[in-house]
Amino acid sequence: MTTEDKQILDRINEYADKVLKNFDPQKTQVSFQLEKIKPIMEEIAKEKGTSVEDIFIKYMDLASEVTAERETKFQNTIGNMTKYGDVHDA
Repeated sequence: MTTEDKQILDRINEYADKVLKNFDPQKTQVSFQLEKIKPIMEEIAKEKGTSVEDIFIKYMDLASEVTAERETKFQNTIGNMTKYGDVHDA
């Protein structure tokens, strides 16, 4: 992930944290969530001279990348704990 990509992801996530703080993401429709964060995507698109759709796609790709990295780290941690006997069967 480039520095620019990280800045875009961080800006959108910070904005989302503010505008969606009173909503449960599990109970809130994705379309509603996207509508709430659209202003920051429009702002970034204007700054970058690109479309909102391109920023949305970039955001989704970056968020997926971060999620995959976290899952890999988690699996590696669990694997190491199991390998070294730190996790015990219940």
